[in-house]
Amino acid sequence: MQVATACSIALVGAEGHLIDVQVAVSKGVVGTFVVGRPDASLHEARDRVRMAINNCAPTPDDTWPATFRVTILLAPADLPKSGTHFDLAIAVGVRAACGAVPAASLHATVFIGELSLSGSLRPVTGVLPMVIAAAARGIRRVFVPETQAAEAAMVPGMEVLGMRSLAQVVAELNGEEVPDAAPVAGPVRTSLLPPGRGAVEPLDLDDLDGMEDAKYALEVAAAGGHHLMLNGPRGAGKTSLAERLPTILPDLTTQQALEVTALHSLAGLLRDGDGLVHRPPYFAPHHDASKASVVGGGTGRVRPGGISRAHHGVLFLDEFPLFRADVVDALRQPLESGEITLARGEESATFPARSMVVLAANPCPCGNFSASVTTACTCLEPARHAYRRKLVGPIVDRIDIWRDVEPVSAEAAHDRFAPRVDSATVRSRVERARAAQAERYAGRSWLLNGVVPGPVLAREWPLELDGQRLLDDRLRDGSLTRRGVTRVQRVAWTVADLRGVPRPGPSEVGLALRLRTAEPLSSDDLRMAG
Repeated sequence: MQVATACSIALVGAEGHLIDVQVAVSKGVVGTFVVGRPDASLHEARDRVRMAINNCAPTPDDTWPATFRVTILLAPADLPKSGTHFDLAIAVGVRAACGAVPAASLHATVFIGELSLSGSLRPVTGVLPMVIAAAARGIRRVFVPETQAAEAAMVPGMEVLGMRSLAQVVAELNGEEVPDAAPVAGPVRTSLLPPGRGAVEPLDLDDLDGMEDAKYALEVAAAGGHHLMLNGPRGAGKTSLAERLPTILPDLTTQQALEVTALHSLAGLLRDGDGLVHRPPYFAPHHDASKASVVGGGTGRVRPGGISRAHHGVLFLDEFPLFRADVVDALRQPLESGEITLARGEESATFPARSMVVLAANPCPCGNFSASVTTACTCLEPARHAYRRKLVGPIVDRIDIWRDVEPVSAEAAHDRFAPRVDSATVRSRVERARAAQAERYAGRSWLLNGVVPGPVLAREWPLELDGQRLLDDRLRDGSLTRRGVTRVQRVAWTVADLRGVPRPGPSEVGLALRLRTAEPLSSDDLRMAG
C-alpha cells in the first residue's frame, strides 16, 4: 500500500483551481475519511466510489480495501470543495494507492466525472471551465464522461479521453485493451434557445417600420457596447427592438466564445453535442425573476445568473420598474465593472458579466399613457410616480443611451418609400466601428468604448475642445453628473467610429448628448448615420 495522487478541478465561481486528490491506504482504524473542506456531496462520494470499485472489480483482490484505513485529502486543504465530479479522481487515486494502477500514469492528468454505483461515468456541469483551468496550469490530458468529450475538446491542445465507466479508465491507465461498456444517457439539458425558436424565421431590423431614431440608438449601443433604455407605451415596439439587437452584433471571437460557452456549461445549459456558442447570447428574464436568477447565486453551488449567461451578448429587462428592489440594487456592480461578485458566508464567487443591458419601461402601470397620442390611460398621477420611481438614481445613471419609443402611425407603417435597412447592413457598420476601437485600444484590457475607464479616456483620448465645452456646460448647470459626462464621452467616440472620423467634435458630442438625454434626433443626425 502507498500514497497516490490524482488531480481534479474545484470551481469557485467561473475560476478553476487544480486540486490534488491524495489517497493513503494504511493500517489503523478501519474506515474512509475525506478531509480538505469537503461538502456533503463529497462525503457521500465515499459510498458511491466504494460501490463503483466493488462492482467494477474483475477479481476479489481488486475490490475496495475494506480492512484498511483510507484517508483522502483534497489539497489545498483551505479551499472549499463541492461537487460530484471528484468521484473519478478519488476512485483512480484509491486504485493507484492499492497498486492496481501505476502511479506514474496519473501524472499531468485531470479526472472529471461522477460515478454511479455500477461504476458507469455520469456527466457533470462545468466541464468546459474545468478543462480551461486545467489547460491554463499546463495539464494536457483529461478524462471525462464520454457524453462530454466534445465539450472538453473545445479547449485547444488538450488530449481528451471520453470514457463510459471506471473499468475503462483503469484499463486505459494500465495500457490494456479498453473493455466495452453500455452508453450512459446524460441528464436532460436545458436548451439555449426558447422552445420552438429554432423553427421561427430569423428576426431582422428590416421587419420593423419607422422608429429610425431608435434603430440608430440600437446601432450605437451595439457598436460601443453601451447600455440602453427604451421608454414608451405598450405596443410601441420596445421588445421588438431589443430582440433584434443580437442580430446586429458581430460573431464572438474564439476567446469570447470559450468564455460564453464555459458560463453556459456552469449554468447547465449545454446540451450533449453542442459546440462553441459563436453568436452573442440573449436572455430576457421575467420581471418576477429572483435575484439569484438575474445576477446569480442559488442554494448549494453558486451558479451564474442571467447577466453572466448573457456575457458578450444582451440582457433584456422588460417592464424594468416591476423588478424587485433587491434585483435592481444588485445590478449596480455589473453595470459598472462588467463582473458580479457573490458572497455567501465564507464562500465568494466572481463571474464575468460584460453584457449589454437593455431596460424597457412603460410610462405608467397600464402602459397606455403617451404624450403624443390620445390613449385610454386610467392611472392616477401618484401611481405613475410610484411606477417610475426606479427610473431614477444610481442604476439609470449607469445607462448610456435613452430613447423614447412612440407607436408608429398607420401612414408610416404603409410608406413603401421610407428608407429601410436590414440587420446585415447595420452589422457590417458595427463591425467596422468595433475594428476601429480594437485598433485604438490595442494592448489594453478593454476592446469597446463602453468599458474604457473614464480617467483614461479623458487623458489619452480627449474630445475636441469645442465638444468638451458642451459637456462642461452641462456639468455646471447640473444636467449631467460626472458619471454622465464620462458616458457621453464614450458614446461620442462610438458615434465618431461609426462616422469614420478620427476624433469626436461638437457634432458627435451633441449627438451623444441627445442620445443620453432622450432628445429627438434630427433628420441630419439620421442622414449622417446611414
